[in-house]
Amino acid sequence: MFGSTNSGANAYAKVGVETGVVAASPHKLVVMLFEGAMVAISSAIQQMQAGDVKAKGKSISKAITIIDEGLRASLDKKVGGEIALNLDALYEYMSSRLVIANLKNQPAILDEIYQLLKGLKDAWESIAPAPAVAAAQPPAQAAVQSAPKMPAYDSLAPMQSRMVKA
Repeated sequence: MFGSTNSGANAYAKVGVETGVVAASPHKLVVMLFEGAMVAISSAIQQMQAGDVKAKGKSISKAITIIDEGLRASLDKKVGGEIALNLDALYEYMSSRLVIANLKNQPAILDEIYQLLKGLKDAWESIAPAPAVAAAQPPAQAAVQSAPKMPAYDSLAPMQSRMVKA
């Protein structure tokens, strides 16, 4: 009558992913693309070992789509210069290797591409932008410093600054 528990869990997961995408910074979105491709490849390895040809093909196709339409499409070759061109070639290599892994049932190729993606993801995470100054401060201190000054309470400023230092 209400559907399966699995479909409810899938709907919940989809909402969680969509919410994460909407709230994510551009840097985090790239991390999410790496993670999505890695999850798809991990699934394909398990499905290949289980002999589930249809699911394996679907997972590999998902990884290729993420690499080609997500990671590769987001490259700005004019601004990124040689690095962007090298990444483009690497993403093309990954996609072609995934096709071969699918056709020849070779989990070693899937592992190779997984490791390449993991290395890129780790490198990308290491260059994450620094959090804003307000985010690095304790919440109370950030609130005090960002609160607008009220003209009637300016005489409390010396007390306020002592409270912040404490």
